[in-house]
Amino acid sequence: MLGEAMLIDGIHIPLTVPFYRDGGSYLRKLEHNAGRYSLTPAAGLVVLGPGSEASALSDEETNEALQAVGQSAAREKVLIAGIAKDSVRTAVAIAESAERAGFDSVLLAAPHSVLSDEELTLFFRAVADASPLPVLLWSNAAAPSRQLPVELLTTLAEHTNIIGLYDADLTVERYRAIADATTHVRRDVKVTTVFAPVTRRMIVPESEGPATFVSAESLGGGTALAVATPKAAIKTRTKTVGFQVMAAGEVAGLLTLLEAGVPGALPRLAACSPQACHEVFAAFKDGDPALSAEKAKRLRAADELMRKFGVAGIKYGCDLNGYYGGSPRLPRLPLNAEQRLQVEEALRELRN
Repeated sequence: MLGEAMLIDGIHIPLTVPFYRDGGSYLRKLEHNAGRYSLTPAAGLVVLGPGSEASALSDEETNEALQAVGQSAAREKVLIAGIAKDSVRTAVAIAESAERAGFDSVLLAAPHSVLSDEELTLFFRAVADASPLPVLLWSNAAAPSRQLPVELLTTLAEHTNIIGLYDADLTVERYRAIADATTHVRRDVKVTTVFAPVTRRMIVPESEGPATFVSAESLGGGTALAVATPKAAIKTRTKTVGFQVMAAGEVAGLLTLLEAGVPGALPRLAACSPQACHEVFAAFKDGDPALSAEKAKRLRAADELMRKFGVAGIKYGCDLNGYYGGSPRLPRLPLNAEQRLQVEEALRELRN
């Protein structure tokens, strides 16, 4: 069964995976982070994505992490589950777990094993065929991932269950090449009255308020049961989108991509400074590119450090800004004292 296409835009936050000191999964802290991220203006949360140590988790830990975020995140936040698996069978299993946890889409990277172009195409298409959620692709020239050629993206974009791409190497030229090659792809997505994404959790019936409403069935006799007042369904409308391409990685160069038409980004820095990253996007959307450029300039040093230090730097940045980062899972090492000082200096003006 194919998932329903949805709108992907705005700033998305890549969540890290918290661990106890002994290396065990710290689900309570993951829930805490998801709840705090839900208070930010970010549009979406990406769980178990590239750089999050997802490949270091067991299948059981993966399922537990998805459930923890699905139960803790605000229903207005788009939830995307990363898939770090090398086979179609195991990738589809993660997609099914994400669907049960209330996620909206999955993020699929190329397998780490060496595949021919034919095998790589088959992998993406076969997972998309079986996934109950729409699929977003991941492209990154840096190992262990790979950059997806425009020709391959053109073919995959035609699959009805492949709705877009996060690209860590996105340039204006590459974005325009992808947009031109996929201009024939058009899909209708459900949005709110202000054109914000509609998540799966937003349309699940839920109750609100105290149980003071007496059901009609009880009026005919017998014991009257008080039930919670039903919550009115949200109002939605339809928007037509193409193959959706999001930037990823650094935020310092985001403005030029936004001006070219890119709808949003997944900055690694957003894990520890989501508000600062969103302000770059918000200033552009408010029609002030000069302010957007100035805010992006302030993030350059932090951007460079997070690229250099990887997940250990991001996790320490989370600790500084009120989110739980903790140490990476071995064999990855935490930052040393000198490296921590560098991160503290870079984030000094970026506290939430």
